Amino acid sequence: MSLRDQVAIVGIGCTEFSKDSGVSTLTLAARAILAAVEDAGVQASELDGIATFRVGDSVPPAILAQSLGIRDLRYFVDQFGGGSVSHSIVGQAALAIHAGIAETVVCYRALNARSEFRMGGTGRPPVDAIETQYQAPFGYFTPPQQFAMAARAHMERYGTSAEQLGAVAVQQRANASLNERAMMRKPISLDDYLASRWIVEPFRLLDCCLETDGAVALLLTSAERARDLRQDPILISGVTWGSGQTLYSNQQPDSTRTSAADMAPRLFEMAGVGPHDIDVAELYDCFSYSVLVQLEDYGFCKKGEGGAFVESGATALGGSLPVNTHGGFLSEGYVHGLNHVYEAVSQLRGDAGERQVENAQVALSAAQPGYVSGNTSALVLRRDS
Repeated sequence: MSLRDQVAIVGIGCTEFSKDSGVSTLTLAARAILAAVEDAGVQASELDGIATFRVGDSVPPAILAQSLGIRDLRYFVDQFGGGSVSHSIVGQAALAIHAGIAETVVCYRALNARSEFRMGGTGRPPVDAIETQYQAPFGYFTPPQQFAMAARAHMERYGTSAEQLGAVAVQQRANASLNERAMMRKPISLDDYLASRWIVEPFRLLDCCLETDGAVALLLTSAERARDLRQDPILISGVTWGSGQTLYSNQQPDSTRTSAADMAPRLFEMAGVGPHDIDVAELYDCFSYSVLVQLEDYGFCKKGEGGAFVESGATALGGSLPVNTHGGFLSEGYVHGLNHVYEAVSQLRGDAGERQVENAQVALSAAQPGYVSGNTSALVLRRDS
């Protein structure tokens, strides 16, 4: 039997998103999970599966299970990896439920990424990857440096402009102004964007995601069981993950194309939909450019037209494809991918308040599209009919 619509997200929870949580990642994870459990109307003792991902900056499932009083954890995933695997852990949890390995699985991400373990920060050993030896002599280590190279290539090839990158930041801040969870809610103009300081050209400060302390949790169970719980089930119609070539591979000479372009057809085929069926999209926005390239690689516009698509207003609230309705990583906070899934669920439930997309039935939530690691993953979610 196909996995399509057989597993549902029935609970969502999060902590405050801040610059200094003042607590451990264990506490953050537990708070988010207990919020998701309460949202679903179940008990923590009913959890028999835990899934997470981390880069040496969080708490493992075994410790968390003990803290939550779970004596017999039937399923766990503790995957090392960045935002590119954020949606694959949800897919793996769905597979475990579908196979009968577990019944109620919680997926979480907890990190003190501002006050404690700053991603890409200095003072730690370099990343254990073969490419590191070729980057180190040039001081080429951090995510802004890596994504900036791809963004510059896109600008050179297709004429993408600073103003088009800025349109992403401005639109997402407008969305965040309607979101009580967002760290940055004051609206910005294109002039504000252009006046923000350089980080790595062509990225300015407002092109970059917010280093954030926080946690998000998602509770999954079978679609059949979900219909007896508190919330309207949000069905997992499609989930895929895949790998391509990193930025450093000579087998992928076109840095303006990501692994998402190869994976997207499989995702839509599994879900039984196409790009034209998506009502709202939550696209991984570690940097403004990643939104543009995903709009292209998921088929919402032609290659090279992502900037113009955003600039046209199509991705704003009220546009043909509202994107990052919560403000995204640029303005809500960066919880490494799972806060995008949280927002997609909220939109499909119809409880997103002032930023609600009218009659949202189908949502795409996407992980880091494949730069640096070469990996990516994504979900297509829909309301239960």
